[in-house]
Amino acid sequence: MRVATWNVNSVKKRVPRLLPWLDERRPDVLCLQETKLADDAFDELLGAELAGRGYAVARHGEAQWNGVAILSRIGLDDVVAGLPGAPGFPRPEARAISATCDGIRVHSVYVPNGRTPDSEHYHYKLAWLAALTEMVGSGPQDAMVCGDMNIAPADIDVFDPDAYIGQTHVTAPERAALAKLQELGLRDVVRDRWPAERVFTYWDYRAGMFHQDLGMRIDLALASATVAGRARAAWVDRQARKGTGPSDHAPVIVDLDQAPDGDIGPVVPPPSAPAVKRGSVKLPQS
Repeated sequence: MRVATWNVNSVKKRVPRLLPWLDERRPDVLCLQETKLADDAFDELLGAELAGRGYAVARHGEAQWNGVAILSRIGLDDVVAGLPGAPGFPRPEARAISATCDGIRVHSVYVPNGRTPDSEHYHYKLAWLAALTEMVGSGPQDAMVCGDMNIAPADIDVFDPDAYIGQTHVTAPERAALAKLQELGLRDVVRDRWPAERVFTYWDYRAGMFHQDLGMRIDLALASATVAGRARAAWVDRQARKGTGPSDHAPVIVDLDQAPDGDIGPVVPPPSAPAVKRGSVKLPQS
């Protein structure tokens, strides 16, 4: 069973990349984030293509922003769109959807960005994460929470901690909120498998960040112990970030029970750029 998660940063723009990727990697379950399409538009754009590939689809979208979906070839039951009890900004946003796929409760989530520390959007992010934690905690034991968490769990998950001082995604309250979610018994499958490796999933479009491998690991696959124990491979498909018209995120892939490509490493293909000297690079927005 192959489970993947990918922030596509507009599914409409990414169709020329998404469909060939599905044919190549053949995930059994794919969680999408930032689809940026209303539900009817999603169905019109991709319904026939996905059905032809054997995927059932659960989607929860908006016309311009946010949007999440789950594609599954192994069952898609008890779909819940949205996050009960979650705050809005000011209205509820399309940031979460869940369904049961072959016995696993799968959550596809797009956590609010937070924008700047201590802003209204930052506090919204923390409250939204608390609502997610409550929902997941009240659900089945076999579960996965997959998606763009907009939080780097630890300093190892950014190219240079000094570059992120004063920025969101790395603050203590954000990391504490993510840790509280994991305290439900969820394992960070990629980091568990590769505890000391340089692994990123997001690279800013600007300033050649991808080619220099100046990234962050903010797209996570969290799994309950029963599911994490089935992991045979966990990796980032960096190839999907290369070439023409990519998303600024790469897919994260977790293989359960068997690994069709083998336990091939944390990042495929591995980056060629060496690690930078700490403090030598500033973020493009700085």
